Amino acid sequence: MAAIADVSTGPRQAGAEPKAWHAAAADDVLAALETSAEGLTQDEAARRLRAGGPNQLPATARQHPVLRFLAQFNNALIYFLLAAAVAATALGHVVDGGVILAVVLVNAIVGFVQEGKAEQALNAIRDMIAPHAVVVRGGERHKIDARDIVPGDVVVVEAGDKTPADIRILRARGLTADEAILTGESVPADKTEEPVRDDAPLGDRHSMLFSGTLVPTGQAMGVVVATGASTEIGRISNLISEVATLTTPLLAQINQFGRWFTGFAIMVAAALFAFAMLFRGYDAVDALMVVVALAVGAVPEGLPAVITITLAIGVRRMAARNAVVRRLPAVETLGATSVICSDKTGTLTKNEMTARHVATPAGLTEASGSGYAPDGALADPKGGKPADDPVRDDLIRAGLLCNDADLVELDSAWSVRGDPMEGALVALAAKASLLPDAEREAWPRVDEIPFDAQHRFMATLNREPGGGARIFVKGAPERVMSMCAQEAGGGPVNTQYWQQRIDDAAAKGERLLGFAVKPAGPGVERLEFGLVETELTFLGVVGFIDPPRDEAIRAVAECRSAGIAVKMITGDHAGTAVAIARQLAIADDPRAIEGTELDGISDDELRKVAEEASVFARATPEHKLRIVRALQTNGHIVAMTGDGVNDAPAVKQADVGVAMGRKGTEAAKEAAQMVLLDDNFASIVAAVHEGRTVYDNIRKVIGWTLPTNGGETLVVVFAIIFGLVLPMTPVQILWINMILSVTLGLVLAFEPAEPNVMQRPPRRRDTPILSPFLLWRLAFVSLLFTIAVLGIFEYATRRGYNVETARTMVVNTIVVMEIFYLFNVRYLHMTSFSLIGAAGTPAVMTAIAVVVVAQFAFTYAPFMHALFDSAPVGLADGLLIIGIGIVTMIILEAEKVIMRRLWPSAWRAA
Repeated sequence: MAAIADVSTGPRQAGAEPKAWHAAAADDVLAALETSAEGLTQDEAARRLRAGGPNQLPATARQHPVLRFLAQFNNALIYFLLAAAVAATALGHVVDGGVILAVVLVNAIVGFVQEGKAEQALNAIRDMIAPHAVVVRGGERHKIDARDIVPGDVVVVEAGDKTPADIRILRARGLTADEAILTGESVPADKTEEPVRDDAPLGDRHSMLFSGTLVPTGQAMGVVVATGASTEIGRISNLISEVATLTTPLLAQINQFGRWFTGFAIMVAAALFAFAMLFRGYDAVDALMVVVALAVGAVPEGLPAVITITLAIGVRRMAARNAVVRRLPAVETLGATSVICSDKTGTLTKNEMTARHVATPAGLTEASGSGYAPDGALADPKGGKPADDPVRDDLIRAGLLCNDADLVELDSAWSVRGDPMEGALVALAAKASLLPDAEREAWPRVDEIPFDAQHRFMATLNREPGGGARIFVKGAPERVMSMCAQEAGGGPVNTQYWQQRIDDAAAKGERLLGFAVKPAGPGVERLEFGLVETELTFLGVVGFIDPPRDEAIRAVAECRSAGIAVKMITGDHAGTAVAIARQLAIADDPRAIEGTELDGISDDELRKVAEEASVFARATPEHKLRIVRALQTNGHIVAMTGDGVNDAPAVKQADVGVAMGRKGTEAAKEAAQMVLLDDNFASIVAAVHEGRTVYDNIRKVIGWTLPTNGGETLVVVFAIIFGLVLPMTPVQILWINMILSVTLGLVLAFEPAEPNVMQRPPRRRDTPILSPFLLWRLAFVSLLFTIAVLGIFEYATRRGYNVETARTMVVNTIVVMEIFYLFNVRYLHMTSFSLIGAAGTPAVMTAIAVVVVAQFAFTYAPFMHALFDSAPVGLADGLLIIGIGIVTMIILEAEKVIMRRLWPSAWRAA
């Protein structure tokens, strides 16, 4: 024990291998920590506080705002555009440089604002440390700031307290601890001072109380063995800090595409610059400005900003569905999700115990309703009203009286004050038409034996309304039956019958309590173990379940129809988890694996297991991390939902983490990228729907931007190579990009979902942004624009128009064609020739109106003539330009039909 004694100087270092305090005898623990049941002296406590530091978790180091703002420029496209802006300004083309720089700054500001609250998970966990605690120092009790607790302090906890540190229990009486935030277990764990085996999992360390957990019942005295970062909650904090934030699939593809495209554009621009000077006699400055304008026209400079805005619009839509996104890219990522790893307690289930079945010697009765609301009724499992059963009525009354819980209604929501299973028994009594307060007043309690893990039952002595007294007992069925001499109705306890009931309940994932009764003899005022442990009459058992949410069942079914697998990862027992999985229909035949089995599986083997298993039971935070990583290694885009501290590391590791807003801890919320305000699993399906719609719209933005930019670029390249007069000046190219990228390019972000968006399988992680169909579109539309632009320029030249008028007609032709192409690209998976397609959305019509006004100014306003060298265009020529747009639309719609028939695979991937 000498090695452990070093801990007395202060908390262990975060991340160190924890000692087996739970397996050591209480006296050995006290000796190792150099303390006693009388506690530390004030001087010794102060010395240890100075040596080991306060009982709190370290705050996350925050990135300086300036560095975070500069990080927004860390993108290949942005680097190129900044270089282009500098070059244009240096050559005296201030308008050109200003337009480019404005787009870059807007993109940076939006990103800076949206990511301002990132990386707060550790600070949220720190808030879960109890603010005050009662300690014994020098044999006297003191209430102190929990931050001043040190290893070796003796702490007193009572029902309702939050555990201030990791504590080895010295004495306990009726003690339970709600460890759902650490283990996912929905029922409070029984606690005792007896040591447990050294390799006991976290949920079975009954001799320990862990920092941040709640104490629903009982009281205890224990010695602090770990504080701050050395506690179990602190260890989870370390796990979170070790998880790197992942780049979403879309951003990874955008960055990769940006690097490739920028390099390609620079090479083409350099070659074109040399060609223009060497073979076409261009002046160096003129050649450079043409090349800069050409490169800016080719590079989708507005793409990052438009994608950011598209994601932001998705965030707004999702907020209307009670899903708050903390980071913009999570919207798109959730739409690509192929696996959802969900915690069970409070996420798929209500985290509210419900008494579902009552079994007596006469048969089985079912109780409707769920949670703690006293709504519902008793029924025969086969249908109809239940048969009269006096024994059932006595059992339900026994469950109400041998009970310390109360139900509380606040804002139309019912909750329990006390043990969840006892709260479920109070609700059961109300469903059986008993009035809890009236019954307890009519049957006043005289004495009790609180529940204890050692004797595994609770007993109360109650006065009967008509005189006399009765003893009620509840506890583990096997324990209660062993105390009974008979069962209700006469005859010995039918162990075979009851074992079958117990097995049936276990198959349904139910937890059981047994009930018994005994008349109290005359003059009995106190309960003794010898009095209640014999000659009882067994009444029956009640089966409890933490029921699945009704909406979760529908949501899981919708996920499966969308090709999304659902994995349940929980700290609960396998039997309970599998039963819930079957009710949710997570899989046709859910396969379960326990955490202890995962310990013996390598990471490579886990990849296969993670695919095949649907339920992972008794899982620790480390297990959850390994499972998520294994699925990601298999190529899945993984979403992880959760509400407890135990979920936070895996929530952060996942491609998109989803936390529950009502019952979720702050730690889970801050680790997540999205928070569900209504704790409704069905909101995840709505989020997937919106995510897929957002990705569709981003593809539409790309499918509109690149071909139109390609058309502008190809026109200039063609003119330089063949020695023709440039159809557009550099500043006119920039005008087209400026006026269209912030109008027509943006409105595609507002597009509603196309039909059957949830009937498509999830896209693969490595699916390219530019699908084969979009690549074809890039080439086909660019060529179409080139032919039309050169054609209109040649038409104007042959009509004797000056070059300013011809170039103005070219600019207007490009704008009109892009408007008609916008209507075509709004529906990638269906024809645009429909009433809805022709009408457009309000955003589309508003953008077109803005573009029309801008083009009228460009064409007819004298000050625009001075800035852009434009000139007026006649009515007949204007109608000709509109006719070219209509023909473009017809050609592209015909191309849709042909491609859908000749190249269906590429069409589906569009």
